[in-house]
Amino acid sequence: MEFMKLHIIGGPGSGKTYISNLISSQTNIKNYDLDDIFWNNFLNTFGIKADTKTRDTNLHKILSNDCWIIEGVYYAWLNESFRRADIIIVLKTNVYIRDWRIIRRFVKRKIGLVPYNKKETLKGLIELIKWNHSYDKKNMIEAEQMIDRFPNKKVVINNRKGMYEFLKQLV
Repeated sequence: MEFMKLHIIGGPGSGKTYISNLISSQTNIKNYDLDDIFWNNFLNTFGIKADTKTRDTNLHKILSNDCWIIEGVYYAWLNESFRRADIIIVLKTNVYIRDWRIIRRFVKRKIGLVPYNKKETLKGLIELIKWNHSYDKKNMIEAEQMIDRFPNKKVVINNRKGMYEFLKQLV
């Protein structure tokens, strides 16, 4: 299966960055993390959103490329990305597996195994885990309503096995 433009969406810890990096390394298509344009990157803490005009301008720059892989939890402002994508991967992994991944990532960042330029707190971790549990009940439902306008593009992946089966099709 050949594609030029791929959008990956899923809850926190669902494997978006992991699959994005794998596909990027196999295809040499540049991948983009939507966190980098959604949040204000001039601050060293989480929680301050980027100006919406700046965010939308940066998204448009990405979408104007011939090839891209975009990944993130966001959806409300991404109709154009869904429309332009050749494939939209929806990651629907188990919420408790996602919790474990979020905690593991937090610990790795705290002890310096994974470099990160933003200050993370235990309070922020707890808030992220709470939001992770509400994501499937609200955000994913709303996101899929948008994505379902493009049914021929949608690929749902529920677990690691499904991810590797999808990746085999790319090679």
